[in-house]
Amino acid sequence: MKPMSRRKFIKRIFGSLLSLFGISGGTYYYAKHIEPSMLTVNEETISSPKLPSSFTNVKVLQFSDTHLGFHYDIDQFRALVQRIKEEQADLILFTGDLVDAPDQVSNRILEQAANLLQTIEAPLGKYWIYGNHDHGGYGTEKIASVMKLGGFTLLQNQHATIQKDGDSIVLAGLDDAMLGKPNIEETLKGSSSELFTLLMCHEPDYATKVSPYPVDVQLSGHSHGGQIQIPFFGYLITPPMAQKFVEGWHEIGSTPLSLYISRGIGTTRLPYRFLCKPEFTIHTLKSPHS
Repeated sequence: MKPMSRRKFIKRIFGSLLSLFGISGGTYYYAKHIEPSMLTVNEETISSPKLPSSFTNVKVLQFSDTHLGFHYDIDQFRALVQRIKEEQADLILFTGDLVDAPDQVSNRILEQAANLLQTIEAPLGKYWIYGNHDHGGYGTEKIASVMKLGGFTLLQNQHATIQKDGDSIVLAGLDDAMLGKPNIEETLKGSSSELFTLLMCHEPDYATKVSPYPVDVQLSGHSHGGQIQIPFFGYLITPPMAQKFVEGWHEIGSTPLSLYISRGIGTTRLPYRFLCKPEFTIHTLKSPHS
């Protein structure tokens, strides 16, 4: 007997669960053709006594996991970029997985993506980190080139100082935890623990390794929010390193570290979203000193 592929297995499980809960074939159509296009804007607040008053009301826009090439085309990406531009955010952060399979996306599509990214403006900068799909499929240099042409600065085990009105915060970025070589000590070397520190890390479960370090907030993607959520059952499947923490806010460790996980934009493995709409997030910074 020919072994069943992982994709076929997940599809069969999804169909079985729909049947179990008495959900119609129309819902299957909805999960494949409608909900994946129902982009939402999630609004969150990040508060910390370490945030300088000048950073109050700064808008940090996080988007993640577009997975261009897998049931997410350049026209959808163009609409996403336009929606991001409408938010007029101060700081733009991309938390990984630009394309689904870098070796299967044409150079023309990548060039178009770079040109679209280049049109996004943010006075405090545009930054990104690698996701596992960015490293996969011989994509490491290819995706770096696209993002650089798009005006985004890579943080790969590095940090940057974000300055506003003479005050500063730290923005740090880890290499991908699955296919890269993340190094939190190298990432934070030379930064001040007294400054508010925001870390981008693609895989949310890596937060358990980050929590002992002087990081205030970690922003992640990777999980897609489970992509398919079944009532009373929960997440149908989540990828490795997104199994402890799947979406939204979590507090980790004794300090604690605040972790936020975006459901992301695109899909992977299967082109479905059910009770798990795609999103990008506006994080508004708040200082108690203002």
